[in-house]
Amino acid sequence: MSLVSDMQPLYDFAPVLELMAFGLVIALAPLAWVWFRNRDHTPVRKLQALVVLTMFLTFDLVLFGAFTRLTDSGLGCPDWPGCYGNSSPVGAMAEITAAQTAMPTGPVTHGKAWVEMIHRYLATTVGVLIIVLTVGAWWQRFQARKGLAPEPALSPWWPTLTLFWVCLQGAFGAWTVTMKLFPAIVTLHLIGGAGLLVLLCVQAVHQTFQTKHQSPTPVARSLYIAMAVCTLLVVVQTLLGGWVSTNYAVLACTTFPTCQGSWWPAMDFSQGFQIWRELGLLKDGTHISFQALTAIHYVHRLAAYVVLAMLFWLVWRLRREQILRDQMRWLAGLALLQFLTGLSNVVLDWPLVAAVLHTGGAAAILVVLTWGLAASKPVPQSTTETELANDARSDQNKQVRAARTTKVSA
Repeated sequence: MSLVSDMQPLYDFAPVLELMAFGLVIALAPLAWVWFRNRDHTPVRKLQALVVLTMFLTFDLVLFGAFTRLTDSGLGCPDWPGCYGNSSPVGAMAEITAAQTAMPTGPVTHGKAWVEMIHRYLATTVGVLIIVLTVGAWWQRFQARKGLAPEPALSPWWPTLTLFWVCLQGAFGAWTVTMKLFPAIVTLHLIGGAGLLVLLCVQAVHQTFQTKHQSPTPVARSLYIAMAVCTLLVVVQTLLGGWVSTNYAVLACTTFPTCQGSWWPAMDFSQGFQIWRELGLLKDGTHISFQALTAIHYVHRLAAYVVLAMLFWLVWRLRREQILRDQMRWLAGLALLQFLTGLSNVVLDWPLVAAVLHTGGAAAILVVLTWGLAASKPVPQSTTETELANDARSDQNKQVRAARTTKVSA
């Protein structure tokens, strides 16, 4: 790190108001789009559309966060929340130029500074949208209590929790910079983004049900538990994947299915999973060994076999039960994508596109599993069969009535 960036305070709140203004201005575009597209609909429909759009933008933010990390742009601006005390790299051109001149391939360059600040702008925008969602949800609850609007599908405490979560996520983003890419902090920042997607997905599903007057799909309790177990496994695997990425352990194994020509290479698990330490170092200040990086990589790979097997088994169960078909198709495609991108990371020397897609695929799988859980309700097996039979008879009755109406019209 150059002397210029070393002398810069880690926290400089001088540009905070400008950054907040940037986030508000950028957020006006999606807010205006939602209002215009749903100008003839109810406030409930507008809030549902805003939740879905916020979830989409949050997924984009997760992808861009992965791009920021994988291009080594996390320290492109060495302070927080701005860049050398400015709201954009334009105002910090002199400092960035000095740092880049001192270390042309170092952590601070003009390109990396822009990548880092764009990530912060997007994060601020998502924060503004979640504030609007929270205010809108509480206003809807207030209107419902006065009898002027329908009762909301979910408690307004859900968006309130989401707002708290995004603030915590912002704190982890700050610590990522000020603690110099501390692996545990960066990994928690990654899983925090996935958690934000989960919270928004639950709200989106329930509000969509309310606007379309739909009900959750009855699912056998055993299958519902299986979906929950798969979700938990994906969360653990995402943590392991984040630990691989933040420790730069992807290239510890460059062959598949073996690692370094062995089914069980030399590994140091105690070093590899020493959690609270600086990047590349151990608690005692010595450098982490290659055997430790191998352990980090290989544990993730072994866990991937288990997770992929569980996901494909779940896809088979859903297909056999002929329920949650949309979720089943998405899970099948995303599981295959994860396998291919993970394999590409190993044998193709960690290509940027594959690495970003691998992170996005993990987040997408977690969202689809959450979608399946939120869109279903666990019931005993016999009850499930009865309800499905009743739904089938109901569909047949609707078809008969439609056919009769057609004949009468003719």
